[in-house]
Amino acid sequence: MEYYERKEKQVELQKKIQQSNMLNAARLRVLKAREDHVASLLEEAKRRLGDIVKDDNRYKKLLEVLMSQALLQILEANVIVRCRQADVPLVEDVLPACVQTVKEKTGKDVNIKIDPDNYLSPTAGGGVELLAQKGRIKISNTLETRLDMIARQMVPEIRTSLFGQNTNRRFTD
Repeated sequence: MEYYERKEKQVELQKKIQQSNMLNAARLRVLKAREDHVASLLEEAKRRLGDIVKDDNRYKKLLEVLMSQALLQILEANVIVRCRQADVPLVEDVLPACVQTVKEKTGKDVNIKIDPDNYLSPTAGGGVELLAQKGRIKISNTLETRLDMIARQMVPEIRTSLFGQNTNRRFTD
């Protein structure tokens, strides 16, 4: 009799373990599907970055803002700018305005040169990279790096807006 009771308990235990494993597998599939959905949204955003570059006036203003931000971050007297080869005329157009912005905000003069040997990849979404002190200091202000930075910061908010508040999470910063 005792033997059968022990066997029955073992069967019940195995059943509970199997149910728990199946529940965990289902939860993991849901999490994976959610993560894939967020990743596909970010890929769509990356794809749409190319639309900004097509509008010259809009892109020119954006380049001016990106370069000014990077110059104010780097705060060096001699700076080399890397951009896509197709963007060189636009970058040359916005250079004086960027230098003026830095001078107004910091009171320092900046000597900026466009790197004639190294360009960003033609497949890059646009933007600029600034280098100082023979390449030891580098500020990447390309559209892709900006999107990646924003995406890292906003993924929790994106998840909440898509899937609702996580009931298991106790603290939200």
